[in-house]
Amino acid sequence: MKSTMVTLAGWLVLSLISPSLNADEPRTLPALKAAREVGQGAVSCEGTYKHHLQGVAFGGGAFYWSFTTSLVKTDLNGKVLKTLPVENHHGDLCYQDGKLFVAVNLGKFNDPKGNADSWVYVYDAHSLAREAKHAVPEAVHGAGGIDVKDGRFFVVGGLPPGVEENYVYEYDQDWRFRRRHVLASGYTLMGIQTATYAGDRWWFGCYGAPKTLLVVDENWNLKGRYSFDTSLGLIGLADGRFLAAEGKTTEDKRHTGRLVPVTTDERAGLRKGPTP
Repeated sequence: MKSTMVTLAGWLVLSLISPSLNADEPRTLPALKAAREVGQGAVSCEGTYKHHLQGVAFGGGAFYWSFTTSLVKTDLNGKVLKTLPVENHHGDLCYQDGKLFVAVNLGKFNDPKGNADSWVYVYDAHSLAREAKHAVPEAVHGAGGIDVKDGRFFVVGGLPPGVEENYVYEYDQDWRFRRRHVLASGYTLMGIQTATYAGDRWWFGCYGAPKTLLVVDENWNLKGRYSFDTSLGLIGLADGRFLAAEGKTTEDKRHTGRLVPVTTDERAGLRKGPTP
């Protein structure tokens, strides 16, 4: 009898009920059934890159990796399908309807005087061709992360030392600024690096020693501050679990990226490993 266990890539294939695996999409029985069969394997992005990983996204049957100056598209096993050199600094990214939206800063991060140059660049997810760019000057300390929820985009980014709250900037589909959300998070090193909406929560990855995870509800109330690293990216899966990004520096000062399964944990916010 053949084993019913499937690889992480196999689970994602079985879960492709819709083009994108966003956690706020309806949870279907086939997706939940497949999720129970997932193994514990990681997905490594093929190759090494000049700069470190800034964020990850999933959609349309592919993974997308932002390595600061390289945008990379891989299949579900991490094999590179396309790469694109991009301006420094491309940060975290998200997928919506066949397009990639990347938080980009061309100025100074974390400058108290607000000398950032913040943008969201839009790419065709199939070809990686750049289609548009939108200024987001409200992110005065540097756009670094982005996700989409209910047709609105939410941008996060840098923060000067000593500021005891973080900010999330909300835009509509036409990139009109709607409002700034204030998070009573306390100071986090360089603000917020990655943003993921999943399971009726926002998950914000931050630098620091140790790295910090902020969990925020839909009303922008802080639900927890944890020592867990999602500062390189986080993807919400349809069954309520996640893939967290990791990266290493090689001996020749190049950088790698991979995704590992993680799940929610009451004490730690998230923890490595699939649901038992």
